[in-house]
Amino acid sequence: MTPEFGDGTRVVHAFAGEAGDPFGAQPVFASAYHLGGQDYYGRAGNPTWRALESALGALEGGECVVFPSGMAAISTLLRTVLSTGDTLVIPSDGYFLTRKFVSEMDVTVREVPTAGPYPSLDGVKLVLLETPSNPGLDVCGIADLAERAHAAGALLAVDNTTATPLGQRPIELGADVVVASDTKAVAGHSDVLFGHVTLASPELAGRLRDARTLNGAIPGPFETWLALRGLGTLDLRLARQAENAAAIHALLKGRIEGLRWPGAPEDPAHPVAARQMRRFNGVLTFVLEDKAAVDEFLARSRLVSAATSFGGLHSTADRRAQFGDPVPEGLVRFSAGCEDTRDLVADVSQALGLD
Repeated sequence: MTPEFGDGTRVVHAFAGEAGDPFGAQPVFASAYHLGGQDYYGRAGNPTWRALESALGALEGGECVVFPSGMAAISTLLRTVLSTGDTLVIPSDGYFLTRKFVSEMDVTVREVPTAGPYPSLDGVKLVLLETPSNPGLDVCGIADLAERAHAAGALLAVDNTTATPLGQRPIELGADVVVASDTKAVAGHSDVLFGHVTLASPELAGRLRDARTLNGAIPGPFETWLALRGLGTLDLRLARQAENAAAIHALLKGRIEGLRWPGAPEDPAHPVAARQMRRFNGVLTFVLEDKAAVDEFLARSRLVSAATSFGGLHSTADRRAQFGDPVPEGLVRFSAGCEDTRDLVADVSQALGLD
């Protein structure tokens, strides 16, 4: 897809068919194929995978490999890149399951807050960033860290789940790898688990494909098609979600503690985020007094549901402490959905007793 086209055009036309083809790639369910063509066995390749990989790779500027979940994507990446005794840098305030996974690997792990400061990277094999971080929404400068990592002989990978492929393009900023859970905004309809890795190096992409075939972490064709279908409306959904997040931030500013949204000029993460993000999304956080206050908020709301994912059509709230994140008991990760802005603001206002 021509880079000059806008985001909406690029995601709608991410897969270009030919005369007589249906609009959009369709799920191919075969496990075995007549030999002699590109595909020969369902664990090694699938036309529906390639359609989504082509679309995501074009958006992110690299070669994409799809997986059945975000954790399958990131765990395959870590096992492929790292060997026994290697050193890995990860965010101390990032996704807690990533920290749990690497704690069980035979590698040296250095945990650094997303916002830094970052110590010397000498001897490091891989630096894994998560920016904006989940759930704290801190950011770090990708270009600067990419330069430092490469000078030290390390690879730089960026978990881009919160930003989305439209919100941030880490490979253009110098990163070697992008990893994401497409369960969230890319698929966007709360109906599929999915993930992907996009790589600047075709050689490393080939290694990940080989690892996917060997370990069997393969996505189903139907799930792949759902993610591809969701991608087509990402631009539209992201625009409404960001509009709603901005409105909720304006409602809560100065009235609720711990309010964070990198899209707000007054947010401490905004200066760096504004330099490297192309657009913002619908995820913000704030802190209520305790668990009971969160429960009351959810009970009073008519539009906000308790859920532990984000990036979907529906507005959701997740009290992250219940899942083991080292955050205050009342911290809420709020995912603004695609409801009418006026309705959502009114509902949140009354649910929090701000009327």
